[in-house]
Amino acid sequence: MTADTTLLILGASGDLTSRLLLPALGQLLAREPDRNVRLAGAGVDEWTDDAWRETVRKAFATTDAESAFDRLSDTTYTQADITDPGQLQTLLDAAEGRPALYFAVPPAVAAKACEALRSVTIPDGTILALEKPFGSDAASAERLNATLADLVPESHVFRVDHFLGRSTVLNLLGVRFANRLIEPAWSADHIASILVQFDEPLGLEGRAGYYDKAGALTDMIQSHLLQVMAFVTMEPPASLDERDLRDATGAALRATAVWGDDPVASSRRARYTAGTVDGREFPSYVDEPGVDPARGTETLAEMTVEVRNARWQGVPITLRSGKGLGHAEAKVEVRFHPVRHLPRGFTGDPGPTVLSFSLGPDSISLGLNVNGEADPLELERATLEAHLGEGSLKAYAEVLSGILDGDAMLSVRGDAAVDCWHIVQPVVDAWRDGRVPMDEYAAGTAGPADWPTS
Repeated sequence: MTADTTLLILGASGDLTSRLLLPALGQLLAREPDRNVRLAGAGVDEWTDDAWRETVRKAFATTDAESAFDRLSDTTYTQADITDPGQLQTLLDAAEGRPALYFAVPPAVAAKACEALRSVTIPDGTILALEKPFGSDAASAERLNATLADLVPESHVFRVDHFLGRSTVLNLLGVRFANRLIEPAWSADHIASILVQFDEPLGLEGRAGYYDKAGALTDMIQSHLLQVMAFVTMEPPASLDERDLRDATGAALRATAVWGDDPVASSRRARYTAGTVDGREFPSYVDEPGVDPARGTETLAEMTVEVRNARWQGVPITLRSGKGLGHAEAKVEVRFHPVRHLPRGFTGDPGPTVLSFSLGPDSISLGLNVNGEADPLELERATLEAHLGEGSLKAYAEVLSGILDGDAMLSVRGDAAVDCWHIVQPVVDAWRDGRVPMDEYAAGTAGPADWPTS
């Protein structure tokens, strides 16, 4: 039987493949036993087919998907230079059905490989999937878009953002658009501020070669959090298909700018010094192996933006992400305005109504003011919470499902990738010019002591 699609992973011997892609593929195949796909790997390491198959088998076992491995037991590995047109042609010629090329390699290598594809005969229907960051600025993103447009149609380009495969991000759409209580209140008339946050206790974990050139602003805010923000703030699409959904998120990004057009006042940056996180001793970031202190790379970034349209004008939206922090804090938090009038006689401090979407473990909570038990006129805080679990599929499994099905709904469109660079560029320039100080925080803390808590 010929496979419907050949998933060709370029960079198959790397960490991304074994840690994320293969476990997700195993989970997807175990859940969908009728899916007909062939797996092939290519990389620079001198692996045998048997070594590759053992890597696949072990990865599948991490998601209890060993049974799915039998369907891919003939998977092969090819040592190849993916920036060489001739070797790319050989890989494509060996594919069954529709080729789906997943570039599990650094962005610069992926860009060179795409240039090499200009000299290759590409089969109809070929899909190209690229990891973030997409380019290093707006100009390089536009150049890469132009290269990709010469190779395959835009609908066959998957700019991967696995955050959009998180079940909570998808649940956010259901809460927004399927609840009469929420949908009419989703605007500046009722919402005072929005926070999109991804703080993690992890450090570099061997990724200094990439991270020290990117930093928290590029690695997370430009690449991921702006896309999540677009889901939060977009106008209701006519449908959830690829065109309508990406039109809506693209319009939100085009309307987004730095708060007050002041990147100095509307951004902060910091990096961790030596400390302890969950019992692990962290050196100062500048002393981490592979780090060049002269780059001035931040490990904690925060910026405030505004979506300048009729729905959101005047609402500050804070995007924050950092590493080496005291605990994980991944959420979208929506704070509502206080009530216009509180009748005299109530006591206590009525805090704002807060709707929060946790990004792992997945949950939704709603903080409300209610009457106290002892004194019915004293306001107390109550939280209504729904635990949603981990979702039936890992985020990368959702991504791979879209790639194998040719459904680009959860991928980033080319214009949106460029717009995200335009949004952060004023902050990048301000930081490069030294107009925003580099603060410090001890690893294992919540961030710099003089930063207001988010």
